[in-house]
Amino acid sequence: MLYYLGGLLKGYFGPARLLQSYAILIVFALYTAFVITEGFLPSFFKFLPRDRGREFTLSKEAAKGKPTGAGVVFISFFVLLCVVFIPLDFLQAGALTLTWLMMLTGFLDDRSTGGWGEYRKALLDLILCLAASFLLAHFMADAEGSLSFWLPFMPGTVKVPVWLYVSISTVMLWVSVNTTNCTDGVDGLSSSLVILALFTLAISFYIVLGHVNTSTYLLVPHLESGASWGLMTFCLVGVLMGYLWHNAFPSSVLMGDAGSRALGFYIGFCVMVSGNPFMFLVTSTIIFVNGGMGLLKVALKRFFHISIFTNIRFPLHDHYRKNHGWSPTQVLIKFLIIQLLITIGLLGIFFKVR
Repeated sequence: MLYYLGGLLKGYFGPARLLQSYAILIVFALYTAFVITEGFLPSFFKFLPRDRGREFTLSKEAAKGKPTGAGVVFISFFVLLCVVFIPLDFLQAGALTLTWLMMLTGFLDDRSTGGWGEYRKALLDLILCLAASFLLAHFMADAEGSLSFWLPFMPGTVKVPVWLYVSISTVMLWVSVNTTNCTDGVDGLSSSLVILALFTLAISFYIVLGHVNTSTYLLVPHLESGASWGLMTFCLVGVLMGYLWHNAFPSSVLMGDAGSRALGFYIGFCVMVSGNPFMFLVTSTIIFVNGGMGLLKVALKRFFHISIFTNIRFPLHDHYRKNHGWSPTQVLIKFLIIQLLITIGLLGIFFKVR
């Protein structure tokens, strides 16, 4: 296993060079993940289910008939590569297991004839998100058993009771899963935005939260494996880049619910591991607005008979394509630019005040 190389490097460089040794592993993991996924993914196309077309998306006919559910391939690659490259702790092993299970629920929906009902998927989401929240609550507690967040514009940390931590975590994970799923409707859009989100999280883990000599590290004192989380996240960036190679417009394969739901789950999990739930805005504001406002609109209409955003089509990428005449490429580039500006701005604010 290649993570033993990391152990040898740590011994050679010494504790003061821990981050440098992880940097070498990151390069190996990122490039290996990309090459394997880009090279082998097409071999699985014939085994994947075919897209049925989505009821509420503008491009349902363009996607119909393409191989979908590719998430079952690249998420499985991701899990296997993490086992190879990373000396996993219990929290990381749990995160990988639950991410793979979330992928599996999406893939079973992708391959079903008529699709799973919304309430069945919502129940499965709730079960997996609750399991993840209790896992996080157990392993993210400090030596005294306390849970805390570090928040922007506030010095130090804020302690939270277990019930509140689990509630925030469950909502965070559910929102991340479903908004990412809703954003998957334009070739390359979801995967590009997720790559940016993952890259931001990986850099934050590796440089800021994983660096024992920074004051920010003290805000998450139990996160001794911050650089390791960065390595794992870079590994997912690599496999997702390999998938995007085949998903760029015009796409030859789709990630399906198997990919989008697992990616959203992993982002939400990493946000909670970072110790700051507002990191979700840093990484995924466009994903949240693009998909989340549509979910809110449907929920208010269905359960409370309240109509909002009546002149706006959701997901928002469909609104700009239909009402403003944007091409798929324009949607991708403009949404990516906006998210990049938000990410840079919020990162500067969040970490400057520390």
